[in-house]
Amino acid sequence: MLRSLILLVFWATTSSLAALVLFPYTLITGDIDMLYWSALKIVRAGLKLVGVRVQQVGLEHLDLACSYIYMCNHVSNLDPPAVIGWLPQRTSVMAKRSLFRIPVLGRAMRMASLVPIERRNKEAAIASVRAAADVLRSGLSMVVYPEGTRSPDGRLLPFKKGPFYMASETGARIVPVTVLNTEKMLPKGSVRLRPGTATIVFHPPVSPVDFSGREELMEAVRGAIASALPDRV
Repeated sequence: MLRSLILLVFWATTSSLAALVLFPYTLITGDIDMLYWSALKIVRAGLKLVGVRVQQVGLEHLDLACSYIYMCNHVSNLDPPAVIGWLPQRTSVMAKRSLFRIPVLGRAMRMASLVPIERRNKEAAIASVRAAADVLRSGLSMVVYPEGTRSPDGRLLPFKKGPFYMASETGARIVPVTVLNTEKMLPKGSVRLRPGTATIVFHPPVSPVDFSGREELMEAVRGAIASALPDRV
């Protein structure tokens, strides 16, 4: 519990101080890069402060000149900072639409090309997938969690079809990503953060054009992610 509190206080404090300088700079210049990379440094520093280390495996599979859809399994609230915080290229994510209504923060999120999503509304969710496809076409990568929610036991849940529609429509290659050990450090439903090492495994990219349809593509991505899980689930 104490580590979680320390992490949240550190992130809140450093983000607020950075925002005093970087938000005005970003709003005036329209350049989001400094704000983006500064935010990632804060994320990494906070995790290191509370004893969370990140080990990356398979980075040699990536061509950083390309944009990808990183599809990850999801078992903990640590997954997004562990994956996005250490990615060597700028990415976008889908975030709750309500966050975009917060003054200044919402403007910065739009400038960073983050995509608002409302999962309970089917039409809005479809619109979010289309917006994410536009982000991919602009040259940014996307990080998505095809399960749609955290797995309670580490086993892969059924995949949502939206991310694969996005891949088929844009032709963007998918990088299957297996996240390991985060459920031990911050299990679903718990606020007790434990120190440890999260391992992020990047598998070779797969291209939608190499498959006959979305179902076949989905199974290939699922198989790649499962291949690095302890029980190959």
